[in-house]
Amino acid sequence: MISDDVKREFLVRFGKRLNKIRKSKGLSYRKLATLCETIDHSYISKIEKGEANITLETILELLIALGASPRDLFDFEIQL
Repeated sequence: MISDDVKREFLVRFGKRLNKIRKSKGLSYRKLATLCETIDHSYISKIEKGEANITLETILELLIALGASPRDLFDFEIQL
């Protein structure tokens, strides 16, 4: 069973990676949202804060909008 702490750490670290990539491309929440088909800027904020457990479809949409690879978003370590 995965502990709640590990789950939370994973979401937070994923959010930090998304934030870093978004900022490196000079994108605001709103600009990134306009590049996505179905993601609202407020939801992007929640993802970056580790407050949202997103779907693979959302990850795919973010990857396309950012012009990034899955490796870019998942380039972090967590303590298991």
